[in-house]
Amino acid sequence: MPQSPEHTAIVLGGGVSGLLAARVLAQDGFKVTVVEKNQHLGGAVASHELAQLVLDSGAESFATRSPIVSNLLEDLGLKDKIVLPNSGGSWLYLPGGAYPAPSTGFMGIPGSFEDPAVQQVLNFAGIQRAKLDKLLPASVGAHAKTLGELVRVRMGSQVLNNLVAPVVTGVHTMHPDVLDLDTVAPGLRQGLRTHGSLAAAAAAIRCAAPAGSAVAGIEGGMNQLSEALVADLQRMRVRMVTGFDVIAVDRDPASGDWTLIQRRSDTSERTVALSATNLVVATDAPTATRILGSHLPASAVPSVKSGPEVALVSLVVDQPSLDAAPRGTGLLVSDQVTTVRAKALTHASAKWQWIADRAGAGRHIVRLSYGRTGDTSQPIREVDLTDDQLVTLGLRDAAKLLGVSLTPQQLVAADVVRWQGAIPAPRAGHQEKTEKFRDALGQLEGVTAVGAWLAGTGLVAVTKDTYATIAEFSANVRQNMACN
Repeated sequence: MPQSPEHTAIVLGGGVSGLLAARVLAQDGFKVTVVEKNQHLGGAVASHELAQLVLDSGAESFATRSPIVSNLLEDLGLKDKIVLPNSGGSWLYLPGGAYPAPSTGFMGIPGSFEDPAVQQVLNFAGIQRAKLDKLLPASVGAHAKTLGELVRVRMGSQVLNNLVAPVVTGVHTMHPDVLDLDTVAPGLRQGLRTHGSLAAAAAAIRCAAPAGSAVAGIEGGMNQLSEALVADLQRMRVRMVTGFDVIAVDRDPASGDWTLIQRRSDTSERTVALSATNLVVATDAPTATRILGSHLPASAVPSVKSGPEVALVSLVVDQPSLDAAPRGTGLLVSDQVTTVRAKALTHASAKWQWIADRAGAGRHIVRLSYGRTGDTSQPIREVDLTDDQLVTLGLRDAAKLLGVSLTPQQLVAADVVRWQGAIPAPRAGHQEKTEKFRDALGQLEGVTAVGAWLAGTGLVAVTKDTYATIAEFSANVRQNMACN
């Protein structure tokens, strides 16, 4: 449809959700401007260079339970670069040592107690307690607020501590006891009602996923998704403004236009430069609620904390003993482990063949994740360490987790990437709060919001939610204009 002055939109936030929102609006004929406070577009889908290798510095895969991301990549010309991880599988690191992770179930919830991997990490009493799940009425746990509460009441503490907590904490950085059930595990509550047990619900979710690997990646790194989105927006003449920190949003009561009050990140010079009829806020939760809070009823503005700080330590090491991938594609670490401070390790050169090919024989890339939320057992948080200290800690933790010797002499290169708030913090009641926020936002004309804090963690959730939200928003704008 032809552009008109009324069809203008500002997208505040240049992460993947913001870029997707801009793309949909541009395809619908809007004249779009993307505003991002950082110099980098793409948010946590980013890259860094280490030992002449371009690697992902944030997200390095996407879930294949839905074709929505694969379809997007195909649309962007990246279909031929989609790759599956090697079949080594992941491991768990528990107080008793390293164990292969079960291959059945969902989010660590076992779908079968006959799985040998499940029997390795649960003792006899733990298995017997877990099996009560199939005897309990479906009503038990039906009103659980958190994922941890549901698992504990139906399967017991061993399943929660040895299976679910390492998996969930590795993904969400927070313990399942504080994570909102319906946000981090959508469909699980309904699955319990439908199938009568948590194990059956987990097995059904697993079976519903496409055959093959649960995740996929891009040869050369997921960072190419951000680059392809930016290139596509440039082709559609979307304006992209970086280095501007928006401190407030005003709305003209007469025209209804939205105006961004900005502050240059480098000079703190305030300017009022950008206005549009429509506004999409694609930022983290604290920024979105701060920006939009004055335009909404106080009762509809959720008190949502920023996600925790995470430090990713990437190491390039020369250690031929790792050629055999002794811990598969990586490990998720139980929070009950006291000898290792990392919460997860990815053996990138064992997981992705393209990385192994570019690194060469005997050279390996491992990435460790630090930043446990609510851990008061240590005198200092890992993320408070300097980069050099984190590299030293990472080398020690990697040796312990992988079961090989790793010395400073074997370290070829290292890098530390820190992310603040990149992963949402969906505590109990989160979904109820976001639904109330979106309902109130729907009463305002010409504005909507998207992002991981509203959609849930992961590219599938973000992509699906952004498409649906922006398609509805665009249709409403066109309908309102037709009526006027």
